[in-house]
Amino acid sequence: MATTIKKATPAATKAKATTAKSYSNAPLFGKENYKWMLIGIVLVALGLIVMGGGKSKDPNVFDPNQVYNWRRITLAPILIIGGFVVEIFAIFRKDKTSSQS
Repeated sequence: MATTIKKATPAATKAKATTAKSYSNAPLFGKENYKWMLIGIVLVALGLIVMGGGKSKDPNVFDPNQVYNWRRITLAPILIIGGFVVEIFAIFRKDKTSSQS
């Protein structure tokens, strides 16, 4: 069995080289995207802070009202998930200034 090896023509090599070098110096995200990302980070951090705590004064006594209260079980996870949703929104949001140029 004979196999033939095709050599790349100079025109094809030049075309690949020019397309590979066509990078843009534009920033990946706009100012609005970073603002939304910061809001998302603050929401996640706030949720983690709200979830923390629950320390008892006496380590031998378990108080379920301190650990299993509404703030730690319901509010904190809602804040954290809301922060992640805002982060996803910030990443996928198109910047209005970059689409006009």
